[in-house]
Amino acid sequence: MMERNNYRLPAEWERQDFMQLTWPHENTDWAPILDRITEVYLNMAREIARRERLLIVTQKSADSLRAILSEHLGDAEMARITFFECDTNDTWARDHGFITLVSDGGKRLLDYCFNGWGMKFAAEKDNAINTKLKETLSGDYADRLDFVLEGGSIESDGCGTIITTSQCLLAPNRNQPMTKEQIEARLKADLCADRVLWLDYGNLVGDDTDGHIDTIVRLAPNDTLLYIASDDPDDEQFEDFRCLERQLKELRTASDEPYNLLRLPMPDAIIEDGERLPATYANFVILNGAVLVPTYGQPGKDAEAMRIIGGAFPDREIIGIDSRAVIVQHGSLHCCTMQFPSPLEAPSDSPRGRDSSVKEPYNTL
Repeated sequence: MMERNNYRLPAEWERQDFMQLTWPHENTDWAPILDRITEVYLNMAREIARRERLLIVTQKSADSLRAILSEHLGDAEMARITFFECDTNDTWARDHGFITLVSDGGKRLLDYCFNGWGMKFAAEKDNAINTKLKETLSGDYADRLDFVLEGGSIESDGCGTIITTSQCLLAPNRNQPMTKEQIEARLKADLCADRVLWLDYGNLVGDDTDGHIDTIVRLAPNDTLLYIASDDPDDEQFEDFRCLERQLKELRTASDEPYNLLRLPMPDAIIEDGERLPATYANFVILNGAVLVPTYGQPGKDAEAMRIIGGAFPDREIIGIDSRAVIVQHGSLHCCTMQFPSPLEAPSDSPRGRDSSVKEPYNTL
């Protein structure tokens, strides 16, 4: 187990060093709608690269993808993009990417096992990305491949609290025969956390992940929780999400205060080939200076969700991105991304401070 050494898992609204996307290609399940999903990724890449550096993992040649992007992005945005060629099964960077801890002047890159959400899908190529990528990244690599953990299954407030769901972390084909208590102890040790809050309700219909927290409840500044709920008693999810809401009202902060709760609307059901797709406004992406909010061609609810999320992040631009193509493969915007936080700068007299005279290699992120 890792010594704490002042490491912590920062909140997503803290300063980010760069963001990762893993690009879709014709040998993934995106093939039938590759043009549609590529447009979404181009929109994400543009908004990310306007505000911070962007790492794109791609099975396509870097030169060919660079040519495609350069037709849609300006020179300033292109200059912030680094390409890394690597075989991939799919595109869900949130779940196969590094989970990054920060300390005073450094980062620790935790590499967990990604097994296709409990061995539902092939994932051997995606699970190998980090071991190839680590040489190009700054930070200490930490092998945690003995434990299955996806980035979308945890939320952190940056101050020692982790929120997760029992339906995901206790699901089959992940970490059995570990008990809930053993899994919680592992999370606290690995993520340098003081406590873990477990949610037991809110399994979004159409979700392949067994109930990732980032599809239903998200942390925001000032002890705020944004969560989705249904107002339609005829919705098959109505009762489950009503139970979730009750549980959220009972949660307490580390200082034993209730959380500030902001209720997001539930998108109207989107059906494709007889199957309800997991549309959710909770799957937004926080950037330096902006929040990317998934929209679903439902003007009233899209605008309401953006207004509510804007209230939680008043210092950021709120940008809607049509995500109807993404949910065809049962995810949304947050699932496509993984942020790498900026390390905390140590005081100049600290032995752990970064020497500003040392230049990192140009290709090191």
